[in-house]
Amino acid sequence: METALQQAREALAQGQFPVGAVFVSAGEVVATGQRAHSSGKEQVVNEIDHAEILALRSFLAQDTGVEAGSIVVYSTMEPCLMCYATMILNGIRNFVYAYEDVMGGGTNLPLAQLHPLYSEMRVSITPAILRDESLELFQRFFSNPENIYWKESLLANYTLSQ
Repeated sequence: METALQQAREALAQGQFPVGAVFVSAGEVVATGQRAHSSGKEQVVNEIDHAEILALRSFLAQDTGVEAGSIVVYSTMEPCLMCYATMILNGIRNFVYAYEDVMGGGTNLPLAQLHPLYSEMRVSITPAILRDESLELFQRFFSNPENIYWKESLLANYTLSQ
C-alpha cells in the first residue's frame, strides 16, 4: 500500500485526483498506475484513466507470465464499479484498498446475485489499510480551490467532514 500511496502522491503533485494502484504477485510489484486526466488542465478530462485501469493496461501489455489470479491490487481508494468489474473480468480476485468511495465504490457489488459470469466469482476484499494516510491526500485535493474534479460531490463533502 505504501507504493500505491506514492503513486497517489505523484498524481496529487500533478493536480490529479490522488488515486494510486499497485498490482503485486508473489511479493513483487508487477504494475502500477495513477489517476490521469482528472485535473481539468488537460484538453480532455475523462473517466477512463483511473489508476486501476492504467495499472491493468500496463500489466496486460507486459506479458510477464504472471497469472491474474495471483495478483493483489492495492489501491488508495476503493475501486469504482468500472474498475472493479474490469479487474474481476480479467481474472483478478484480491483487492486491498485504503479509503472508501462513498459515492461510487464497486466492492459492494453483490456478485452472487448476478448472472453466472459474475455469481461464481469469489473475491477477497480488505478495506481501510493505511486509510488515514490516503484520507489526508483526498482532503488536500478537495481543499485545494484549483481542483474542480468532483467538487461539492457527496465524496468531497464526506471527505472534508472526516
